[in-house]
Amino acid sequence: MGWQTGWLALGAACFGFFFNLQAQDLVPLDLKLPAAAFLGTPTDTPAGSNVEKPTGKPRPPLMVPRGVKNLALGKTVTTSDTNQLAVNLAKITDGDKEATEQGTVLLRKGVQWVQIDLGAPAALFAVVIWHAHDTPKVYHGVVVQVADDAAFTQNVRTLFNNDQSNVDGLGEGTNREYFETNEGKLIDAKGAVARYVRAYSKGSTESRLNEYTEIEVYGK
Repeated sequence: MGWQTGWLALGAACFGFFFNLQAQDLVPLDLKLPAAAFLGTPTDTPAGSNVEKPTGKPRPPLMVPRGVKNLALGKTVTTSDTNQLAVNLAKITDGDKEATEQGTVLLRKGVQWVQIDLGAPAALFAVVIWHAHDTPKVYHGVVVQVADDAAFTQNVRTLFNNDQSNVDGLGEGTNREYFETNEGKLIDAKGAVARYVRAYSKGSTESRLNEYTEIEVYGK
């Protein structure tokens, strides 16, 4: 039994070493936030909803591996809204996150999605979405998924789902709704390997239409 105990101790020591090494390689995600478009903290929570209450404090940083970058920058965007032009959809990955009318893409009402082709599979650690943060509105049916193919039939995984009424038809979510702010919605992708990222929504407390200002996808 002595040699078994020795091997167990050695294995535990090695695990601890690599765990600590991995932990030391984690750094706070460096997000460049746009300017705040409104002052104060939203207090008008929609009736009958399960919306996160804003804290009025900066969001805690997400720890990610050193060297991650925004893989979505400049990448091709497609959408379920067939009326959109490619030049308009390009605004979603152009790096401009400011709350301006000309920088926001407006999609038709109902359930709509936008999709980003990262160009190649990558390990993803964070997705950040800015629908429209000109006012503290709440978007409905927000679901973020990743997949290996553009048709979203292969290895589809859900990173975030606050669609608790299943209006998108993707299953009931367990995440909570939230107010749009200049911080955007930060979603932990937990190292999921994928090429395509798709984000769904179905209008907001302000409008039945869907807005997208920017989506960032951090990976390596």
